[in-house]
Order: sequence, then structure tokens, then C-alpha cells
Amino acid sequence: MAAWYVPLRRRLLALVAGALTLIGLSGCASTDTGLGYYWQSVRGHMGVLQAARPVDDWLADPAVSERLKTKLKSAQQIRRFASEELALPQNASYTRYADLQRRAVVWNVVAAPELSLKLHTWCYLVVGCAGYRGYYDEAQARAFAQQLRETSDPPLETAVLPVPAYSTLGWLNWLGGDPLLSTFLGYPDGELARLMFHELSHQLVYIADDTAFNESFATAVEELGGERWLAQADEAVRAEYQAFDNRRRAFRALTLQTRRALD
Repeated sequence: MAAWYVPLRRRLLALVAGALTLIGLSGCASTDTGLGYYWQSVRGHMGVLQAARPVDDWLADPAVSERLKTKLKSAQQIRRFASEELALPQNASYTRYADLQRRAVVWNVVAAPELSLKLHTWCYLVVGCAGYRGYYDEAQARAFAQQLRETSDPPLETAVLPVPAYSTLGWLNWLGGDPLLSTFLGYPDGELARLMFHELSHQLVYIADDTAFNESFATAVEELGGERWLAQADEAVRAEYQAFDNRRRAFRALTLQTRRALD
């Protein structure tokens, strides 16, 4: 990496942090997330960006394991397929990699009234409302979940969910875009392809305040694109993905059965 690039990148990150802080100060009354929440979000994403290096740097590093290099090469092949075959955005996203040294990139807090399946929602600046609140620190997420259980009226039940990836909707491609992360790179190649297609879809279409549409659209692209990608993959890759997907389908069937029993 060129010596001039590092301080310039830090100045740009500081500029983004300052801009988002000002946005936080000018939030509307319907936004029930304070400045401290936005600041942890800015710091957390800055940390992810600073940990990321171009994939070519990782591939050229003799200290990097061959297993990691193989996965990075697969990810780049998937990235090309996304743009060339699925017409997904061709930009800086997923051309860099970050080893985060933790099991999730963020932890989402979700909440619902007792015996209800309707999620509590929070409203955010720019992106609108969503049925989750994300934290880069697991302890902070669990503390917030505990606070909700103890202070909400009516009481809310909560869960803290580890999240392997998220999309910045293409807004930060000028800073290098969304990097590949250690939290999901180890997935079977078929699942890695689906995840990348899903997140890139959010950069193509995103409707504020409509989580159901956004996730449904991205999931449709993920599933159809994943099928096309697997069709051109070799047999070993397809077999590995099939075993993974069978376990997921069995879990979903159990979850649906339990939900019907609760209804």
C-alpha cells in the first residue's frame, strides 16, 4: 500500500465520522436512537474498513494460508459472476478482505411483545425504520436487550442475533465498499455466493421503511442467482452446498412446526 494512501484514508474516515455525527445531531423526533448509538455505528464501521486490505495483497502475502487464498479466489470468481451474469453493481465492494477476529461483524437486537410475532421497530436517519438495532460490540447489544426487557411498557421479549454481513447500500464505495469478512468467508462456496448476491442486491434496490420488500427482493436474487451459480460449479462444490442447505431446511421445518404449535 502506498505510504500516502494511509493518512489520506484516515482523513477521509474522519470526515465521514464528522458528517455522520452532524447528521445524528439533526435527527428528527421520530428517530429514537441517540447520538451515542450513531457514534458506535460510525466507529464500528470505521474499524471494519481499517482492517480491510485489497484481496490481491492477501494473495501475494506468503504468510497467508493456502486455504484462505483459495477462498479469496473463489470469492473473486463469485464477484465477477454477480456483475457479468446477474447484472448486479460492479464496484469496489468485495474486492478487499478483513479478518475481524470475532464471530460476527455486528449483533442485532430484536424485540417483540410477549407471545407476539410482530417485531418492535426503530427508526434511523437516512435508511428509515427497521425491526432490529445493530451493535458492533456484543456486550453493548446484550446490555441494550436487558434494558428493553426491564424498562419497556408493555414488556418486550428480546433476542441478540450474530450477523455475519451487512450492506452499506453502495454509499461508501468511494471508501472501498463493503469488504469480504472473516465472519462469512468460511461458508461453503454456494452459500458464500448467495450471501454476496443478497448484499449486492441491496445496493441495486433499497426502499426506505420497507424491510419486508428489501429482504424479499434480495432473497429472490440470492436464490435465483445462487441456482445459476451452482449450475456452473463443479460437483464437489454442489455437494458441499447441498449438505449445508439440507441442515438449514431441516431447521426451518422445525421452526415452522413450532410456530404453528404456538399459534
